[in-house]
Amino acid sequence: QVQLVESGGGLVQAGGSLRVSCAASGRTSSYAMGWFRQAPGKERDFVAAISWGGGSTYYADSVKGRFTISRDNAKNTVYLQMNSLKPEDTAVYYCAVALRGSNYYRTTSYDYWGQGTQVTVSS
Repeated sequence: QVQLVESGGGLVQAGGSLRVSCAASGRTSSYAMGWFRQAPGKERDFVAAISWGGGSTYYADSVKGRFTISRDNAKNTVYLQMNSLKPEDTAVYYCAVALRGSNYYRTTSYDYWGQGTQVTVSS
């Protein structure tokens, strides 16, 4: 069983930056990790993913060039650095784990999910 805990969410002005973190526990083998977000009344959408078996990263078109996903394997933690934030980025951000290779853009590819952390961008 993998447990995920997100942190680092908060309120930020448009154009500002924020970094959210996801700490994983309960498993030591390599796996991919992804970030999704869900705004009120909306579907849970893909944001970014990173492969723990390699060095590949993936981004949604809406965040590419503004967000950066990274990992620290020693800490078993994945980060999402969010720059040039827009009000449209406001959502609950969820961390997720995929135990094997799959389409990382889809929620159905992930096996474990965190509780989410709120990110609010004011205009």
